[in-house]
Amino acid sequence: MSDALIRLEQVGVTFGGEAVLDSIDLSVAPGQIVTLIGPNGAGKTTLVRAVLGLLKPHHGKVWRKPKLRIGYMPQKIQVDATLPLSVLRFLRLVPGVDRAAAMSALQEVGAEQVIDSPIQTISGGEMQRVLLARALLREPQLLVLDEPVQGVDVVGQAELYNLITRLRDRHGCGVLMVSHDLHLVMSATDQVVCLNRHVCCSGHPEQVSGDPAFVELFGQAAAPSLAIYHHHHDHSHDLHGSVVNPGTHVHGAHCKHG
Repeated sequence: MSDALIRLEQVGVTFGGEAVLDSIDLSVAPGQIVTLIGPNGAGKTTLVRAVLGLLKPHHGKVWRKPKLRIGYMPQKIQVDATLPLSVLRFLRLVPGVDRAAAMSALQEVGAEQVIDSPIQTISGGEMQRVLLARALLREPQLLVLDEPVQGVDVVGQAELYNLITRLRDRHGCGVLMVSHDLHLVMSATDQVVCLNRHVCCSGHPEQVSGDPAFVELFGQAAAPSLAIYHHHHDHSHDLHGSVVNPGTHVHGAHCKHG
């Protein structure tokens, strides 16, 4: 993919002689939302660390667009309850950020009302929006979001996924997202990569949700529950996620079983 922001080619990571990631191929293009799903221990966090450059793969390579700006949103942060840290001071830890820049980022994510609040007192949903604002302050070309709806109720999760889609549309950035929230995330992503140390299957959500490897990992009940999102489309997709003529049905997805 010549216009990729980041590309992983046959990436492998081994800890203590055990393969945590094996032969991973992955790319994210501008304006594309790619979501990693998989059970605990599947290697999702390790893959994110490789994308961020915090971990060097033992095999394969990670290519990044030159001077790529990445905005990272961690699952959560731990702040000492006695630390006098307001949301504004937290955001100003990003170099070059003043109150105006912090307020602009918070307004973009719908959390401007908490700018002067102690960070320990805001709700789970507000905290996730603050972390998202912090990622946006880097003016990223690629957003890396690790469980962005952690600790948020179902209504709040849907709102956050909608917000992420709007941010992608507004900024044209690529998004690499890790999620366990299969029901909601399937309507807010362009490509799903089902990971269990290797890539079990990948493709458009409609194909992945019916793939045998997906069903094996998440159970028979998962695929039918995801089918509600098929009603959002008046077209079908080929194996690469590209739109094909309405009425043309494509089954299956990129699969790699090991």
